[in-house]
Amino acid sequence: MKILKIQALRGPNIWSVQRKKLIQMRLDLEEMEEFPTNKIPGFRERIEKLIPTMIEHRCSEGTRGGFFSRIDRGTWMGHVIEHIALEIQTLAGMETGFGRTRETKTPGTYNVVFSYTEENVGLYAAEASVRIAEALIAGTDYNIEADIQKMREIRERVRLGPSTGSIVEEAVSRDIPWIRLGTNSLVQLGYGVNQMRFQATITQKTSHIAVDIACNKEETKRMLEMASIPVASGAICVDEEDLQNVIKKIGYPIVLKPLDGNHGKGASINVKTYEEAVAGLAFAQKYSRKVIVEKFISGFDFRVLVIDNKLVAAAKRVPANVVGNGVDSIEKLIEETNKDPRRGYGHENVLTQIDVDRDTLDLLEKLGYTLQTVPKNGEIVYLKSTANLSTGGTSVDVTDMMHPENIFLAERISRVIGLDICGIDIMAENLTQPLKENGGCILEVNAAPGFRMHLAPSEGLPRNVAAPVIDMLYPPGKPSRIPIIAITGTNGKTTTTRLIAHIVKNNGFKVGFTTSDGIYIQNHMMEKGDTTGPLSAEYILKDPTVEFAVLETARGGILRSGLGFSRCDIAIITNIQEDHLGLNDIHNLDDLARVKSTVVRSVKKDGWAILNADDPQCVKIANELNCQIAWFSMDEDSEHAKRLSKEGKIVAVYENGFVTIKKGEWKIRVERATLVPLTMGGKAKFMIANVLAATLASYLWGFKTEDISLSLQTFIPSAAQTPGRMNIFDFKKFKVMIDFAHNPAGYRGVEDFLSTVDATKKIGIIAGVGDRRDEDIRECATIAARMFDHIIIRQEKHLRGRTAEEINGLILEGINAAGKVVTYELIDKEVEAIRHAINSAAEGSFITALSDVVTNAIDIVQQYLDKENEDGRA
Repeated sequence: MKILKIQALRGPNIWSVQRKKLIQMRLDLEEMEEFPTNKIPGFRERIEKLIPTMIEHRCSEGTRGGFFSRIDRGTWMGHVIEHIALEIQTLAGMETGFGRTRETKTPGTYNVVFSYTEENVGLYAAEASVRIAEALIAGTDYNIEADIQKMREIRERVRLGPSTGSIVEEAVSRDIPWIRLGTNSLVQLGYGVNQMRFQATITQKTSHIAVDIACNKEETKRMLEMASIPVASGAICVDEEDLQNVIKKIGYPIVLKPLDGNHGKGASINVKTYEEAVAGLAFAQKYSRKVIVEKFISGFDFRVLVIDNKLVAAAKRVPANVVGNGVDSIEKLIEETNKDPRRGYGHENVLTQIDVDRDTLDLLEKLGYTLQTVPKNGEIVYLKSTANLSTGGTSVDVTDMMHPENIFLAERISRVIGLDICGIDIMAENLTQPLKENGGCILEVNAAPGFRMHLAPSEGLPRNVAAPVIDMLYPPGKPSRIPIIAITGTNGKTTTTRLIAHIVKNNGFKVGFTTSDGIYIQNHMMEKGDTTGPLSAEYILKDPTVEFAVLETARGGILRSGLGFSRCDIAIITNIQEDHLGLNDIHNLDDLARVKSTVVRSVKKDGWAILNADDPQCVKIANELNCQIAWFSMDEDSEHAKRLSKEGKIVAVYENGFVTIKKGEWKIRVERATLVPLTMGGKAKFMIANVLAATLASYLWGFKTEDISLSLQTFIPSAAQTPGRMNIFDFKKFKVMIDFAHNPAGYRGVEDFLSTVDATKKIGIIAGVGDRRDEDIRECATIAARMFDHIIIRQEKHLRGRTAEEINGLILEGINAAGKVVTYELIDKEVEAIRHAINSAAEGSFITALSDVVTNAIDIVQQYLDKENEDGRA
């Protein structure tokens, strides 16, 4: 078997708009296409032995063991690999269960699709599942545990931490979108101007000064003392002389910890001798030159969490430990403790496995113990000097046991330090009494406190401490999203996108939009190029100045990784015509419609899908949508348009020369088409269709028709405003038009327009694109022969696997098929072809360059026009 391609889908996609995180693997079964599972001796027994948990896979049978039944009856290896990929992720602690396997038009080649929780793990699972299947087929041994452990390690390296993850989960539960910014824990909630950012448990509301104070333990302690808050006595040391002076002042036992340490690193507790103190100083100075030396306070270690100046949780923390039974060694007790199903690798479970490290060995040495020591029955042996969960500690929820005075104290501390999310470490016998009565004190105040101990305590009630964070970032009434209008289709996407963005801008919004020529923020081009994929959409949604997004969305990005947004308010399909067929399993219009429909299927339930009533594929798509639907049509008297009007649907139509919105029997005439510059005086019919779609979207959003009308009148087609969309340059004796038409439907639109143009000679500059079907290249050439008197064939870009001679041959076949005598010539380079056409143009000529590289063509023609103007002035 051979993996041809693996890709990660990250948004709504052709397989599912709900399940956004999918791996799609293109797999050639090669000779295994002839061997379903029932023809492989012993396969069922081997897979059941290697992965017995797959008994839970119900498959299409709908019953436990259903997948194994399918294996018995015979199923193909792509289906088996799908299930293996799902199960090994589950075994690695990432339970997921959606999968699809479908054969492509290429016999023996399948798309194997399955869900993932962590993208890098999903990509690894794809390759591992093929290796496992090959071993099962061959009957060779396979170390599946190594793969499972590797996936755990990948997950721990790339996943969001427990605290960050809990905030994201809470946001998702409230329908707040999120974007991970980079590969660390920096996360954006919401879109555009409504975004809020946080990293771990630091939010954009967190005071930088407060974090600096909390990170400086000496400054924190000073401020708390000034506020009459109990803290442990002590001082800062930098050498042994300082250490001696502090010990003389406060006496033993003591605690040593780095001034700016965290997670208990470099700490030594309950130090009772000077030798131990010197060693503790050296240990702490590995992390910080300045070391805090404080009086050791006996009692329990508590962590109190305050968010937005309100106490939300409290936990008693217990360092990792084992309890002796008088029989087993400490090493054996650790091994048995780690078998607790609640303990796992890293953060995968409620508790973390206990690892033996220097801290462990030092603590045992102080007790005169080694790992082989057998503790007495009931003896508690502590293995870590701090109670962090990440080192194997446990936590007990004590939120409901806190004395009101201690609650008041904690909330006051958060204000004294100034932290919006504040973790307070307290040492005391209990929190049920005021600290001033039981002698407890504040040890530390932490910025970015961990949530794990509160989210999943070892004992007591779990606390949803992420909820108050979201309450703080998004109080009631604060929106998290911005309006999104998405546009897809074969032709007209860019023009429709630009026109809608123009209307939105004129209505007072700061708009960001993406097109096939660039990304724009408030009409400023930020990135140049074809920016119609998910990364470009995300660029807009991440911009903190954008109030409204208008996103051109092309098939390539959808197939590559899905949509760049979770859902949209309005989506438009301009049309579905033959283009890009024969690529990426898109062989016919039904296949293409399935891709394009991803956009309208992502519309929110009370949003609008806008479809072309004159397009049969759009009519089919309407049946599968779960949102409101509106239509546009160039012919209000067509059977479909009349039926829609009779049903009371909203339909934008071109009638009696007007751009009109109909609902049932009533009409709103928005503007006369001849007054809309984009329509070229009403001559460019396909542009009128784009205007109808944009007008309808604007109307459904809620813009006033008079404002829409004004925007239609002020949107002037030009090389700057609509590059490559019927850009006409007026020379003194002839005209040049540049258009991006590159498929039969686009050529027919240009042909329709040119039929209204008077010219002594119509000259066309055309090219073929190598990744189009033979019949598409021929048809474009046939249309060109119908509309031009002379054709210049040029061929230098986008050969895409073909030779120029091969493409030119197809073009000539198409020209000859037109049944019309047309002169032609071949000029390889586009620059030379345009120059030749301009230099040799007779008076009254109309030159049309159908260019796939718009900016080059525009620059060349503009240079000639500028020179003519300069010569005229001279």
